[in-house]
Amino acid sequence: MIPYVLHVALLLAICLLFYKLLLQKETYYRLNRVILLGCLAMAFVLPLIHVPQQWALRESPQPVAAESIPVVAIHLPQVTPAESYSPKQQAEPVAKITQAAEPQLPLLTRIIKWAFYVYWFGVVAFGANLLLQISVLLFQAYRKPVIIDGQFRIVELDDDKAPCSFGNNIFINPTKYEPDTFNQILLHEKIHIRQGHSLDLLIAELMLAFQWFNPFAWLYRKEVESNLEYLADNEVLHDATVERADYQMNLLKVSVPNLSLRITTNYNQSLLKKRIVMMNAKKSNIHTAWKYLFLVPLMAFLVCALNEPAASSVAKTVSTVVKSNTTDPTRNEGNWKGTINGKKLDLKLYEGDEDKNNMSNSNFLVSEFTALPMGQEGAFKLTREAGTMQFTGRFDGTKGSGKYKFTPDAAFNSYLRGEGVTGISSDDEMAFFFLNVKKSFIAMLKNNGYKTPSKDDVIACAALGVDESYIKSMKQNGYPNIKLQELISGKALGITGAFISEIHKAGYPKVSWDKLISFKAQGIDGKYISKFKAANGKPGVVKKDVSDDDMVAFKALNVDDNYINSLKKEGYTNISAGKLTSMKAVGVDAAFIHGFKAAGYNQISADNLVSLKALGITPEFMSSFKAAGYKQLSVDQASSLKALGITPEFLNGFKNAGYSDISLDNATGLKALGITPEFLKGFKAIGYNVSLDQASSLKAMGVTPEYVSQMKEKGFKSDDINKYITLKAAF
Repeated sequence: MIPYVLHVALLLAICLLFYKLLLQKETYYRLNRVILLGCLAMAFVLPLIHVPQQWALRESPQPVAAESIPVVAIHLPQVTPAESYSPKQQAEPVAKITQAAEPQLPLLTRIIKWAFYVYWFGVVAFGANLLLQISVLLFQAYRKPVIIDGQFRIVELDDDKAPCSFGNNIFINPTKYEPDTFNQILLHEKIHIRQGHSLDLLIAELMLAFQWFNPFAWLYRKEVESNLEYLADNEVLHDATVERADYQMNLLKVSVPNLSLRITTNYNQSLLKKRIVMMNAKKSNIHTAWKYLFLVPLMAFLVCALNEPAASSVAKTVSTVVKSNTTDPTRNEGNWKGTINGKKLDLKLYEGDEDKNNMSNSNFLVSEFTALPMGQEGAFKLTREAGTMQFTGRFDGTKGSGKYKFTPDAAFNSYLRGEGVTGISSDDEMAFFFLNVKKSFIAMLKNNGYKTPSKDDVIACAALGVDESYIKSMKQNGYPNIKLQELISGKALGITGAFISEIHKAGYPKVSWDKLISFKAQGIDGKYISKFKAANGKPGVVKKDVSDDDMVAFKALNVDDNYINSLKKEGYTNISAGKLTSMKAVGVDAAFIHGFKAAGYNQISADNLVSLKALGITPEFMSSFKAAGYKQLSVDQASSLKALGITPEFLNGFKNAGYSDISLDNATGLKALGITPEFLKGFKAIGYNVSLDQASSLKAMGVTPEYVSQMKEKGFKSDDINKYITLKAAF
């Protein structure tokens, strides 16, 4: 739990740094809102993702002494004694992995234990504070005088608190402000409510409850609030009745010492200077949008750099391969059903009268048992060094059933503890029995240099068949100091002496174990390496900067000669390995490139091809704008249009509404505000030819054709559309 919390804290710090360095001064407030909330969500989700080992930048954790590993429960699969099943069968338990024990030092364990208690105490305290704030606001909202204004509830205060809003409630003392100031306050807070800004603040407060100890989390929450204020200010300034200078002066008048609760959107004086600076800032140019795209590779890098490699868990999780479904002591006794199959006895152990909650379904040699009771009730047993399993029941022909009871061998358990194999549970005792772990097996591990094997290491080695011949084979093939968990990983993946020798002959005489694991996991053998090196030596195919990691990536993505040669025919030669893998990963192929060439795009870079494919931009998409009367789009323009969902049909809709000179830049602004041709036609239908600038103000204030018609019916009639904006702002 604590490592996860710290991982989240680190990601929040990095996301905050990214935002403050690249995005804070940009005026894309809506997009910044999405980025801030998206990064917050990713900070909590990304640590849960395991990455393929070939992409991971961190090393796998190394095992420690058995005494320092906490006891964990292990699931008991259908297993067969190691001496009676094939290497293929030995590798099958890897697929049954469920969890692993993390190595910890005793002192570190105590520190983490106390940190865990302190952390949750803080979570409870800050969570209670959040609930208290919500309770106070709800109490005020339904106990104070209220004016209902459509969807808004204007709660009248009688103290010196700053105006604020929460949910659909606006909290304000109307006696403190002049009419003009009062109307601007309402306009500002109504924008907060329409756009659901209270939800952003609640999410940020929940984040703080779980990250209360993290100073970057507090700064992150402040940036969320600041951006919401910038967004509301920007919308207010689009109102035709609001003068920039007057609005800024009113902000100074409104700010008071007694601030509102933290979960509200309010007139926070500490933000005033920044808000006024942002109101007067130059609007961001569309060409700065590249900064936002940089977030994707940053997140990918952080996952690869910080997350645990998926493959690294093989050595740990294989140690949990044998485990009963529960830790209930009654698992040591229950019912059995068996089938004699030649020299083997297929035995199934379970609880109750049905075959639910199976403990095991294993094959044993008939010769291991005492005489089986044929045709009549009787008793028989199976004795191994780990203990004895007593059976009662009968066999009729080849089928039998009855009851069983397992008794662990006290002397065997005492021997294990004496050899340093500690923390043995009843589930482990059953595992030792089913795998037929013997004292000689423990001695073999110690004789080969593994003085302190953990119980989980012993179980994993026995389950996978890591025997003395395998250990010596690995040491003789260049790994004299190989660790026990590395042996477990190698055996699970099927790494043999012959495979290592093949890799050596292919040009890797001193390949590291981690790289060997990566090769085997991706199916890279000596033949593939030789073929890859031969292809890499050809001129004009791939730049000669291809690393071993690139080779692994090529194999994983199936970047073969056919793919490379198809790109070469389209004129893409001397491509770096990194760009080549990116192109293959998103699906850039010869047909995709040829389509753009047919549309008149002959010089698209490899990077731009990746961007186009990732965004789903096709040659037909580009050509459709040209057919609609727009000049040939650049890749940047196409990316912006696609991201906003702008199509030629959308643009033609404005032309049909009488706006024939609409530019692509205007179109992006209209789409971002949610202004449609139907919105403009609605005003034209009731006698108003509004400009695009007026349309932005109308949309920001929520003035619709229906609203204007309703006001006319109530007696408020005007030929000036701006009058209705003023009316909407006032009420």
